[in-house]
Amino acid sequence: MFTGIIEASARVEQLVQENTNLHITLSCPFTQELKIDQSLAHNGVCLTVVHIHNNDYTVTAIKETLDKTNLRFLETGSAVNIERCMPAHGRFDGHIVQGHVDQTGICTAVKDMNGSWVYTFEYDAEKGNITVEKGSICINGVSLTVVDSTAAGFSVCIIPYTFEHTNFKHLKAGDTVNLEFDIVGKYISRLMANRV
Repeated sequence: MFTGIIEASARVEQLVQENTNLHITLSCPFTQELKIDQSLAHNGVCLTVVHIHNNDYTVTAIKETLDKTNLRFLETGSAVNIERCMPAHGRFDGHIVQGHVDQTGICTAVKDMNGSWVYTFEYDAEKGNITVEKGSICINGVSLTVVDSTAAGFSVCIIPYTFEHTNFKHLKAGDTVNLEFDIVGKYISRLMANRV
């Protein structure tokens, strides 16, 4: 389980396609602290460390993951938001993030508010996911609060710290992002749909 509080930005060092799998080698500030079989969220996608060499580590994304996330668009040099799973004795600073991306969305606008930034996103509402104002959303692994919510879109506001310490500083209109909708909201939505 994750909280959506990003620890660092990792750099993609190498991409190796093997059949339908993509082996992604990255470097990050705490590679030396990682271990084989450890789970890390990459832009909100839970992946397992399968190899460590010096300051690099490797994870593997299978076809299912590539089909449903923006990891298929990675290039050498891409910045990836990363977070280790939450320790049992840690504080819960964000919201419940499973690392299981529900779908991708498209950034439709970025507005500089002279001290903060408003990002607007659209997604395919046919998949049954929803947002609510002041509810939680996970975008590329970052736990954020929804500012405005529509049937197929929403906006969030980014503070300078989040802008500087995540790949939001590289995000522009037209870019694809990973979305994990709030698990509590998903369960309530499913229960209500079953009652109708």
